[in-house]
Amino acid sequence: MRDPLEELSRYLDFGLFRPELTAVFARSTAPVAGRKPSDVVLMFKILILQRLFNLSDEQTEYQITDRLSFTRFLSLRLGSKIPDFTRCGASGKR
Repeated sequence: MRDPLEELSRYLDFGLFRPELTAVFARSTAPVAGRKPSDVVLMFKILILQRLFNLSDEQTEYQITDRLSFTRFLSLRLGSKIPDFTRCGASGKR
């Protein structure tokens, strides 16, 4: 059985969404302090995982670190830094 996330990545180039996502989430000024913003395509793919698997922000963070299929889908390496659950979803928590 094939991994449906690998299939999705095979047929859809998520990089094509970068210009639109960057325009939507563009900041008027660069942040002076704090964490560097996460990559917009990475965050978009995380939102897709949340919707496909009906995950909360906290569960999404856990599943990204636990599931190899999620890690591969997000093009991360084992041990890569991931956005913490307060930055993952569209819930507005910050």
